[in-house]
Amino acid sequence: MPEYLAPGVFVEETSYRAKSIEGVATSTAGFAGQARFGPVTGLPTLITSFEEYRRIYGDDAELLFNGVPTTNHLAHAVRLFFENGGKRVYVARVFRPAAGSSVADSRGVSAALSVLGSDRFIRARFPGRAGNRVIAARATRSGNLLIGTAPNRTVTGLRRGDLVEVVTGGGAVKDRTITSTGAQAITAGNLYAVSFDVAGRPLLSNAGGPLDLNSAGLTAVQKVNLDLSVGPNGDGSTGTSSDLVQRLSSHPDSDRFIGSVLRHEDPAAGIEPPADRTQAIYFDLGNLPSTSADRTSFARDLLLALLAQGSYPLTGGSDGLEADPNAFSGSGVGHTASGLTALAENEDIAIVAAPGSAALSSADERQAVRDALISHCENLRYRFALLAGPASADQAVIREVKGKHDSKYAALYYPWLVANAPGGSRETMLLSPEGAVAGIYARSDIERGVHKAPANETVRGILRFSRNVTKGEQEVLNPEGINCLRFFEGRGYRVWGARTISSDPEWIYVNVRRLFIYLEHSIDRSTQWAVFEPNNEELWLKIRLTIEGFLYDVWRSGALMGSKPDQAFFVRCDRTTMSQSDLDNGRLICLIGVAPTKPAEFVIFRIGQWTADASII
Repeated sequence: MPEYLAPGVFVEETSYRAKSIEGVATSTAGFAGQARFGPVTGLPTLITSFEEYRRIYGDDAELLFNGVPTTNHLAHAVRLFFENGGKRVYVARVFRPAAGSSVADSRGVSAALSVLGSDRFIRARFPGRAGNRVIAARATRSGNLLIGTAPNRTVTGLRRGDLVEVVTGGGAVKDRTITSTGAQAITAGNLYAVSFDVAGRPLLSNAGGPLDLNSAGLTAVQKVNLDLSVGPNGDGSTGTSSDLVQRLSSHPDSDRFIGSVLRHEDPAAGIEPPADRTQAIYFDLGNLPSTSADRTSFARDLLLALLAQGSYPLTGGSDGLEADPNAFSGSGVGHTASGLTALAENEDIAIVAAPGSAALSSADERQAVRDALISHCENLRYRFALLAGPASADQAVIREVKGKHDSKYAALYYPWLVANAPGGSRETMLLSPEGAVAGIYARSDIERGVHKAPANETVRGILRFSRNVTKGEQEVLNPEGINCLRFFEGRGYRVWGARTISSDPEWIYVNVRRLFIYLEHSIDRSTQWAVFEPNNEELWLKIRLTIEGFLYDVWRSGALMGSKPDQAFFVRCDRTTMSQSDLDNGRLICLIGVAPTKPAEFVIFRIGQWTADASII
């Protein structure tokens, strides 16, 4: 009760309605697989388009493992996910360094900055051959920032750590574009660093001392900005760069210092990631000078060194080796997490797959990854796994694959997909179906709801299926929980199955399992307010009203059976569901029953002959 200690009028807010439950998203996917570039540890990256994936994780070109080109299954799975209606996918890149090397050894690196010291380099931020970028450096000048007349001259538009070039002796203001030769070249002795005194007045100084802004020979003060373009492999021209970082400074005191904006990330060593973690490169500049004069000299030397060569190719990037089950499963926690372990740290994910795992060379390794996916979903409870057999699987092999697993948290799809190979070569390639199926799950959830079975849906972005499954073959595969992808003349390529791989008859349908995941996760997330509330009739009533209101909306959406709400669900939370022992031990027990709709898997029409005077009794 609130305290009232003095006479007066007190206005209080109260609520007369039950708290509402917000349904969780069910269409967000999580993929773990090998890519050409991108982060290999830490929280998975949210991707909302294939172009965004290409920018962070590289394109869909083939991976190179020990000199052997290999299909980039993850990239194509992401592409098919979006083409089939997916909106959001979290990606955890799987990387396995080559024997005798490490993740760091697999990054592209340029030794061009070694002229400043043996420990200064430009490096690719992440491992992979796609990290063999070409960095192009150029600098530009601002206009004249010198204002006023002697003896009250000053400069404007500068910040601490900016690098400026001065023009003395009555020379003209220099052009914006900086060239390496002629009158527009940078003169090292005319470069100054900007600082401020205690009164906030700008000070310009270099190794020769401070600059007198009121000097009769001073004509102009122009800020020098450094721009870097990160080009694709083998392309050092700034005009075709794929990424551009502008308005950088070579001075360590600047908030746009190149070593800060493009810094290394190592949270274990206390080095936080840069503001834009998707930058493809970072500067490894070693120990920086401590004195003001030395830092100014360092800034001058770094700027001139970058401009001297202009173009810096990164070399040595490696795609590593084909991943093994341990790499897919992942390890670590937080910023060191990888693989499926990294996906486990994001609660938004509802659909999980490991594109590329079905293409592993060993049958035992493929089975181990499938087991890891199933365990991942069963342990986390609120997600569902998509599985696939090997590319060469026939009816006997896919039945053998299914026979090794039994879970209500996974579904198996067969056969593989045939799609155009990248590069316009008119060649085709085989792709496992997880990416396209995940997109179909998302599309069905968004358009109809999670209670709708993700089946009888067209598969987009492919040429055909790798095998033509007949009705007779599906009559063998479907009862065993193998979802077939089939072609129908005039209706295209479709998902023609909606079963889990569970032997429990209560959980044989994908949509039933995922509906219960949706209900459980939504109730779990939205009733946390009840923890530590007084465990009495008032709380029980609030719980009942909250859950009943949520289930009523679910019933109205068509997800539950029954013509009336009391036929679709019940909620009990009272003394009949809890004993005195439960109350004494702080337990609140609520019983919820729902009647889910199940798919019309077998549509049967019974037709008989009818005469004009016949009647039905």
